[in-house]
Amino acid sequence: MLLLALDTATPAVTVALHDGRDAVAHSTVVDARRHGELLLPAVDRVLTRAGAVVGDLTGIVVGVGPGPYTGLRVGLVTAASLGDALGVPVHGLCTLDGLAYAARDGGLTGPFTVATDARRKEVYWARYDDAGARVTGPAVDRPADIAAQVAGVPAVGAGAALYPEVFPDVRPPAHQDAAALAALAAGKLARGEEFPPALPLYLRRPDAQVPAGYKQVLPK
Repeated sequence: MLLLALDTATPAVTVALHDGRDAVAHSTVVDARRHGELLLPAVDRVLTRAGAVVGDLTGIVVGVGPGPYTGLRVGLVTAASLGDALGVPVHGLCTLDGLAYAARDGGLTGPFTVATDARRKEVYWARYDDAGARVTGPAVDRPADIAAQVAGVPAVGAGAALYPEVFPDVRPPAHQDAAALAALAAGKLARGEEFPPALPLYLRRPDAQVPAGYKQVLPK
């Protein structure tokens, strides 16, 4: 097994290779404005570090969000294109689940919340139980509107750090790491579990819409 994992649903452009036991190479750069510029060089970098080539890949794992449209689509289109070209499966995973896995792997115990920055004074968030299983979300909300739902538990993610009045106990990690996403996927594959489709979780309607009352300018 050699899984390529990547995620561009947050400001982190993150890529990793996993051999079914451990991450053998990974790269993470936090830059919210250069997902398209940074992703493929990161893929090439981790392959080189691992002494592998794209033809060695047996599958691809991609974070499906939630996340902003522009960044999220970079990872999803890249994963779909590579999967199609190589003839290997593409597995989708919720980006928040990757952060949750990393938090649990880092020693966080008990229930907790994961929150990433959704901009517009909102967060993408989900709540997890003692075992690290998602029990609420993913959703997008203003932090004040979910204060009661996330009260009393630690929070993970850069989105939580932006609103200390709602998330007073913020724990690492702040950003997504594809190594955690890959480890989560490798475990699911070993157990024969199903994956969600590799389709984007935007959770918002698009900003661009067809005007309701535009005038006809072509002759009838």
